[in-house]
Amino acid sequence: MLRIKRVPTVVSNYQKDESEEVARRGGGCGRNCLNKCCIQDAKLPLYAFKRLNKIVSDKGMPGHECKPPPVAFLDSLLLGEWEDRMQRGLFRYDVTACETKVIPGQYGFIAQLNEGRHLKKRPTEFRVDKVLQPFDGNKFNFTKVGQEEVLLQFEASEDGEGQFFPNAPIDVENAPSVVAINVSPIEYGHVLLIPRIFECLPQRIDRDSFLLAIHMAAEAENPYFRLGYNSLGAFATINHLHFQAYYLAVPFPIEKAPSEKISSSDGGVKISKLLNYPVRGLVFEGGNTLQDLSNTVSDACICLQDHNIPYNVLIADCGRRIFLFPQCYAEKQALGEVNAELLDTQVNPAVWEISGHMVLKRKKDYEEASEENAWRLLAEVSLSEERFQEVNALIFEATACVDNGNGNATQSSLEEADAKSEEKDAINNSSHCSMVTGTQECLVLQ
Repeated sequence: MLRIKRVPTVVSNYQKDESEEVARRGGGCGRNCLNKCCIQDAKLPLYAFKRLNKIVSDKGMPGHECKPPPVAFLDSLLLGEWEDRMQRGLFRYDVTACETKVIPGQYGFIAQLNEGRHLKKRPTEFRVDKVLQPFDGNKFNFTKVGQEEVLLQFEASEDGEGQFFPNAPIDVENAPSVVAINVSPIEYGHVLLIPRIFECLPQRIDRDSFLLAIHMAAEAENPYFRLGYNSLGAFATINHLHFQAYYLAVPFPIEKAPSEKISSSDGGVKISKLLNYPVRGLVFEGGNTLQDLSNTVSDACICLQDHNIPYNVLIADCGRRIFLFPQCYAEKQALGEVNAELLDTQVNPAVWEISGHMVLKRKKDYEEASEENAWRLLAEVSLSEERFQEVNALIFEATACVDNGNGNATQSSLEEADAKSEEKDAINNSSHCSMVTGTQECLVLQ
C-alpha cells in the first residue's frame, strides 16, 4: 500500500503577520529578505542541471544514463532542505497533521482536511477578471520573503554537466531562478519555483519559464512529485511568476483518466482530449525533443493568456505528460451561477483540486467526501462543450503556427476526432449531479 511520508512539523510564528519584525541581521530592512536592501553577499545552494533535449521516452527522461546527478535532487536536496525549514519553524501551520484519505470510487479522488489554510493563507491582492496584469512591486511578491525560506538556486549548467554548489553567491544581475518553501503548504515538500526572481515577472507563462519547470520535474525523477501552475483568474493568489510543486505518493485521478488523441505536431507532440472527467482539458505528451513538448504547451498557454482565458496546468510523469485546463469557475462565481452549497465549502478549484486532490476546509465536507461531491464541484470548473471547442480552435491555431504550419489541417483533425468521441463524452450527462453524503469507508493515509 502506498503511504504518504509524515514527519513532525514545527508550527511557524515567523510569518504569522507580515508586519511583525524579526531580529535585525547586519543592516538592511531587518527581515533578511531578497530585496537589494539585504541581498548583498548572500549565498544559497545552487543546483545546476544538465539540459535535456533528446527524445522523450516512456522509460524516463534521458540525460542521466551516462553520469549520475551531483546530488539526489528530490530526496537529498529539495526534501532535505524542506524538512530543515520545518524544524526551523518557518511554516504557518502543521500540514503533516492534516487528515488525508482516498475517496472510494472509480477515480480515487484524494481528500485532505486543512482547516487552517484559508485562515492563514495570503489573500488575493488583484483583480480576478484579468489573466494578464502588470507586476506591482507595492504588493506582496517573492522578493519580500526571508532568505531562510529559499531552498536553492535552480539553473541550467553552463558546461552541459550537472553540478551542485552548496554555498554559491546570488548573482542578482543575472536574475537566478530559485526554489522556496510555500509557507501555507498543501502537502509534504510543497515548494515554489520562481523563475528569474529579480526580473519581477507577472504571473504569465513564457517559453523559458515553462521549460525550466519541465526540467525541474525531470530532475526530480519521481512521478509522485508534480508541478502545477495557476493563472490569474484561475486561483493564483500572487502576481509574481511562480509554479507550485509537492510530493504525494498516490496517483492523481487526472492521471488515470482516459483520453483520445486529436492531433499531433510536426515536432512529435501528441495532443489528446480528456474523456469522462468532470473538467474538460487537453493532454500533451511526447515530442522529438523536450523543447518541442515545452514550446507546444507554452504556446497554448500564451494563447489562452492573450485571449483572457483563465487556465491551470499540471506537469506530471517527470515532465513527460502535461495537462492543460481552461476554466471558468471564478467567472461563474462573479455571475452568481455557482450553487450556494458549493460556495459554502470555500473550496477554490485550482490545479491541485482539478487534478483530483481536494483540499477541504470544513470537517463536515471531509467526513461527507464522496466521488459524487468531488465530481459536482469540478464540473462547475469546466467550460461547456461548445466553449471548449472554441478555445481548442484558438489553441490549435496558435500551436499550428509554430509546430505544424497548417492550422486548417489541425482544425480538421480536431473536428473529426470530436465527432468520433461525441458519444463517449458524458461529462455533464453523468449521474454526478447532486451533493451526496459519503458513507463508504475510506482509506486513510497516515
